[in-house]
Amino acid sequence: MNESAAPGRVGDVRRRNLSLVLDSIARTGDAKPSRAQLAAGTGLTKAAVSSLVADLVESGLVSEVGLYRDGERGRPGQGLELSARRGVVGMEINVDYLAVGLVDLGGNLRFHSTVESRNRGLAPDKVMERLGALTAEVKAAAAAENIAILGGGLAVPGLVDEQRNVVVSAPNLHWEREQLNPQSLLEGAPLGVRLSNEANSAALGELWYGAGQPDFLYVSGEVGVGGGVIIASELYTGPGGSAGELGHIVVHPEGPACSCGGSGCLETFAGQEAIFEAAGTPAGSLGERTHLLLGALAAEDPRATKAVHDAGRYLGIALASSARLMDIEAVVLGGHFALLADWLKPSLLSSLERYAPGLLDPSRLTVSGLEHSGTLLGAAGQVIRSVIESPFEFLLASKLA
Repeated sequence: MNESAAPGRVGDVRRRNLSLVLDSIARTGDAKPSRAQLAAGTGLTKAAVSSLVADLVESGLVSEVGLYRDGERGRPGQGLELSARRGVVGMEINVDYLAVGLVDLGGNLRFHSTVESRNRGLAPDKVMERLGALTAEVKAAAAAENIAILGGGLAVPGLVDEQRNVVVSAPNLHWEREQLNPQSLLEGAPLGVRLSNEANSAALGELWYGAGQPDFLYVSGEVGVGGGVIIASELYTGPGGSAGELGHIVVHPEGPACSCGGSGCLETFAGQEAIFEAAGTPAGSLGERTHLLLGALAAEDPRATKAVHDAGRYLGIALASSARLMDIEAVVLGGHFALLADWLKPSLLSSLERYAPGLLDPSRLTVSGLEHSGTLLGAAGQVIRSVIESPFEFLLASKLA
């Protein structure tokens, strides 16, 4: 589309075209397109692309890299990429740990730190204080590498009201309608801090920085069990924001009480603590218990093997119901389900075949390769995507600052 011929006000056209160019650069990944290639790919004139790129480079969102020829003739062009000198902080509060990471605009995790922290029942202010101390490490790492922090994303294991920064319900933390002040974690960051659900953030991390398939159910395994639904490369949260609550699907009507107030939920059989207890794993830190469980599984300990086998069986029941209801084409396992996949998958697949025969191809049940960084990447990625989709607003804010 020629910029001068586009309908609407000039400002609206430029706003749209800035997003088009920045998104095109983001989608090419390591290809590092030149201005001429962007013009050919977007349909904009070379002059229009050069003007737009100049603004994006000046703002620090885009960097020029290298010199190469598009063909045998003409001057060499410079490649373009999302800047490695601008970053977003991903942060996660979970039941037994806190995590932070620095993600540059290209999606590279430049710094990552996780510390064990017993957050269940702890006042939100105290947890935020601990997270603030950890976030200070990210700021120092960013300063050392000359990376400007644009904003942050904070993920928690519960239902959130993003607009009001309220954790509506996080049963495993014992939080109900708790007001947070995430902006205090990154004072002065131009884009602020965005609050999100942990499983949804992990699903988005998988979408943008993992396998990248357009339709899947992400299964998050922590103390709780969560799910993130991706449809046509978009996160589906439902009208109330609570879609994907896989951990609270009832898999055994006469099962034990759950933190949600119900009973027989998947979480009571396949959550991290449920597996530790069933396996007879001694009390200790998360790292210690995980190490002991993996050791017991490797040694073919009957109790540990049965605990994980049962967790896989019940997870298969929940996925069978989900697949029938939502026509799910693929499932990605994350968290402790990814860690236990070798022992978990046989009973999971057997359960799926029994309760939903032929509905989910075993080859479409995969394990996340992002390990425990998926949530941080997704939390930060939501802020990065907001810049890519609306760079005009960022440029305007930068000029007014």
